Order: sequence, then structure tokens, then C-alpha cells
Amino acid sequence: MKKDLVSIGDLTTQEIFELLDLTKKLKKKPLSHRQALAYKTLALIFQKPSNRTRISFEVAMTHLGGYTLYLSPSEISMGVREPVKDVAQVISRYVNCIVARVFSHNDVLELAYHSGVPVINGLSDLSHPCQALSDIFTIQEKFGGLKGVKLAYIGDGNNVLNSLIMAAAKTGIDLSISGPRGYEPQKDIFEKGQLVAKTNGCEITFDKDPHRAVKDCDVIYTDVWTSMGQEEEKEKRLKDFKNYQVNEELVKSTGKDTYIMHCLPAHRGEEITDVIDGKNSIVYDQAENRMHMEKAVLLKLMSGRV
Repeated sequence: MKKDLVSIGDLTTQEIFELLDLTKKLKKKPLSHRQALAYKTLALIFQKPSNRTRISFEVAMTHLGGYTLYLSPSEISMGVREPVKDVAQVISRYVNCIVARVFSHNDVLELAYHSGVPVINGLSDLSHPCQALSDIFTIQEKFGGLKGVKLAYIGDGNNVLNSLIMAAAKTGIDLSISGPRGYEPQKDIFEKGQLVAKTNGCEITFDKDPHRAVKDCDVIYTDVWTSMGQEEEKEKRLKDFKNYQVNEELVKSTGKDTYIMHCLPAHRGEEITDVIDGKNSIVYDQAENRMHMEKAVLLKLMSGRV
């Protein structure tokens, strides 16, 4: 039976740690599984432009011996030119796996429901599971483990945060969130994350004051204030988030030698200052680790290998 990766909720804690272990092996020996997916094809169906997601999946598939077919927003117009269910049922008869980068989370859900092959969420308005898995791997890489690590997320309650909440809760990371009123994490995801975290001996908390939220944290994470599709809200968001910038003053509030994370692209001078370019920044490690983690995901979903 096929397995999809639409959200972190599709993975058990055990499966997440299996992916972390496999990613570590693949990063150490990048070509160790170079024929594992030979003669298999991965379709990238993108409604949004991409840098890291497209490149990391294409390189990952090449390292595994497979082929990647990129379908740009103008080529399919999924949901406009052709219904999502038709796209899913036709393309899944040609390829072995689909990565979808979409505006609406419902589109990736519908793709997964109608597809005969695994579907991976490459980003939706609700979730960004591959990013969160890569982030968790990066944290594990830096600290040698996850238990006892405190991560502070400052900014918008967006798709990245939704995935981070569940990834942190399932792996034992303490996550402290801070953002302005009206941009809090999605309530049902936040509350579910708190319940899952409790069973794994960690905490998911929210504090409107970013300086309190980052106190004693090991890592500060932020993302853009205005995501794709929200451009009309930019001026309002700039005002609403002005006190939530990750800068030198906020970093000092941790009281520790704290790592800086950002999923990129970054808008320097908005959500973050040049601390992103400092010695404690691990943003490019995050970006590189997307490829290694996605290789692990492709292997698990397409071949079941560990």
C-alpha cells in the first residue's frame, strides 16, 4: 500500500527517527544508494516558483539513479485547465512518485487521494513537511540529539510553523513561539502539538513577547513576514511584525550562544537583520540538508529501504 507525505502527521515518531538516521547515512555517503531508484521517475508538479525545492529534489533523484520530470505552473494549470483528480490519475500511471508545490492544501490532499503512487507535499498553504524534517535533522546534527533542545520560532503562524510544531512535538524538542495578535499558530495544530509534546516529554508554548520566548533557547528560527500569495498584505504585515524582527538585540535576550535558522528566501531588514550572515547562522546547512532528507524520503516512499 502506498504511503504519502502530505503533512508531518502522516509520519509516526519512529518513522521520523528512521528518516533522520537514513539522512545521516546518505549525507555521509551521498552516492551509497546511487542505483536504488534506477528507471523510476519523479514528477514535480509546481503551481509556485521554487529554488530549493525543485533543485534539491532533482539532485536527490539523480543521486538515486532516477529521472525527474518538472511540470511548471503554466504547463498543467492544475485545477483550472484540468481537474486535480484527472491530473492525479493520469500522471500516476506514468510516474512512480509525485511532488506537488501548491497554493491550496486541498489540492495536495486531492492529488494524494486520487494518485496511485506516493505524493509528497513540496509546500502548501498549510504545511511544509520536507522543510520541517530537514530543520529537525539540522538541529540534531548540531546538538547530537534532540531531547532538551529549545527552539524559538519568531514570526508568522504559517505553513512552516505548522510543520515545525508537529515535528518538534514528535521528536522531543521544546518549541517556544512568538508572534503578533492575529498571526498566532493555527489553533487546532497548536493544541494537537501540545498534546503530542506532552507524551514525548517536551513543551509547545506561545508568548506574545519575543524576548521572553527566546530566553534560554538554543536556536532562533524565523521566516518571511509575507509569503507568496500574500503580497497585497505586505504593508500591513510590515507594521504588524515590526517588533518581531530577529536582530542582535533579540539574539542577546537568549542569554546563550544561539544558532540562527531561516528556511529562505530571506528579506534582510525585515524579519531578520545581518545576524543571518553571522558565525551562528546555520541557514545554508538547512538548505543543503533539504537534499539529503528528501533522498531519504524518496527512498522510504518509493522503495521502502532504510
